[in-house]
Amino acid sequence: MLRQEEEAVMPKRTGRIKLLDTVALLEDIPERKLKRGEVGTVVEVLAPHVYEVEFCDDDGQTYAELALRGDLLVPLHNRGEALRIVA
Repeated sequence: MLRQEEEAVMPKRTGRIKLLDTVALLEDIPERKLKRGEVGTVVEVLAPHVYEVEFCDDDGQTYAELALRGDLLVPLHNRGEALRIVA
């Protein structure tokens, strides 16, 4: 049921992702050793709903950069709207 709720709000969320937005992963990406909830920055918009996201450590060193579909991301800002978290 939770997955259906995520899918219902996903088009609204992914449509708002823009260059330099801070985003979090909604799913693990084991082949890149990334876990759900990790935070990155959109460094390029590659196509509609496809983004190059950079993940950096506390010292600002990049540890992963990859193209991700918008349905794998959630923006972490609210732009004046109530923040809705789907966990």
